Amino acid sequence: MQKIAILYDASQAVLSTFDLDEVLQRILVIARDYFHLQNVAILLLDEESNELRVRSQIGWESGLADIRVPLGQGLTGAAAQQKRPVYAPDVSKDPRYVALRKDTRSELAMPLMVRDEVLGVLDCQSDNLNHFDSETIDLLAIFSTQASLSLQNARLYSLERRRASQLEAINAIARETTAVLDIKQLLSRSCTKIQKSFQLSHVSVLLKEEQELVLRAHHGDLTPRIAEGDRMSAEAGLCGRALASGKTVIENDLKSVPDHLAFYVETASRMCIPLVSFGQTLGVLVLDSAQAGAFKGSDIQPLESVADICATAIQNAHYVERVKQLAFLDGLTGIFNRRFFELRIAEEIERARRFGAGMAVVMVDIDHFKRLNDEFGHLLGDEVLRQVSSVFHQQLRKIDVVCRYGGEEFAILLSQTHQQHALGVAEKLRKLVEGWQFPGVPRPVSISVGVASFPDHGTTRDELVKAADGALYAAKQAGRNRVRVAHNHHKAHAQTASR
Repeated sequence: MQKIAILYDASQAVLSTFDLDEVLQRILVIARDYFHLQNVAILLLDEESNELRVRSQIGWESGLADIRVPLGQGLTGAAAQQKRPVYAPDVSKDPRYVALRKDTRSELAMPLMVRDEVLGVLDCQSDNLNHFDSETIDLLAIFSTQASLSLQNARLYSLERRRASQLEAINAIARETTAVLDIKQLLSRSCTKIQKSFQLSHVSVLLKEEQELVLRAHHGDLTPRIAEGDRMSAEAGLCGRALASGKTVIENDLKSVPDHLAFYVETASRMCIPLVSFGQTLGVLVLDSAQAGAFKGSDIQPLESVADICATAIQNAHYVERVKQLAFLDGLTGIFNRRFFELRIAEEIERARRFGAGMAVVMVDIDHFKRLNDEFGHLLGDEVLRQVSSVFHQQLRKIDVVCRYGGEEFAILLSQTHQQHALGVAEKLRKLVEGWQFPGVPRPVSISVGVASFPDHGTTRDELVKAADGALYAAKQAGRNRVRVAHNHHKAHAQTASR
């Protein structure tokens, strides 16, 4: 999560100004400080000469600032020409490397792109061999998309000062969207901000899922004909044309377009902009107006900049979701870990308390696991853990949660479950493990199980986990390979009070 914070801070910094030189310097400072680089430069593409020219740099030796690099030459020229990152972990072994500094050992050239247009290259050099691992390259790729947007915004500002109000709206949307990492909140806020800033009738975001587009958020004044979550073909209508061409599609008279998808009753004209982040098409930004002829060619550039900002923010939000998921997964078994258990048990208790649907905590321990490790080795022990996890995961409902609690112990949350059903589930799991053929283990493997339910055995996290642990201990004491239910919470309190 620290790296996510770095990307957030970097995004805020580079998007806070439109002055081109200031943007370039901020990009370089962030790249140098956050990614520990000795030398970093930005080369901008001169479209007339088809060359890259050093525009700003930190750490380069004197005399190198005026260098021009033709497209295709060196790592930077290759990155610009191929439109993808080019990395030399050892420059002495890469024939593309152009020796400008004697101390450089590894070099990463990251193209700065908006949509499919190359603006320049972020050139990162290190005095260490193989300085850039795959995670750092991924982070720099995400950062470079934000840097590219900053460069594009600065260029737009310098070329079209008359559009200052629209550019200010773009910057406001950028600041707001980069501050949001929850995907649902991000999409809702983006639609609202774009609709108000550009005075549109309605704004929608449709994200691509395999061969379909799904309406994930919308905001405006028009009457919907579809609801959030509705799906449609990714090849249909104006959205399909925009995705197929990779370009913005404008239709100012929808009545004359027989194949358009009528999302809203009053729509008369529509602009569809593909959401593209670093070459990956994420979906479509759909802008609707109740007025015919509402969109002009001059609207494309600023609104495409907004779409690019949204696409990058969506990509960042997806990245954060993946990081969160990894933080909640056990590395050995692939199921959830104790951290996720602690998060979800509070939610399940609150849901059970609010709706009276019940829930149960099931604690499981693999019997004599230490002996199994000592006898057959830790590799086989790890495989037993993985297979037991798989059995649990396959047998439980999607609404249930199975976690590796620690070592050979598992914790299961059964949602919307009463005590008898929880006992039935626990006994089913015990029998499955007892009869399971574990490859390489010549004797049966068994589990002991303790069950506690809400509210019979407790109404708080500590009460339920303690009760289930006590039941698990009782199962072990009774000879293992069995299920035990916790003592009744209310009876225990009554007995204590009567003493």
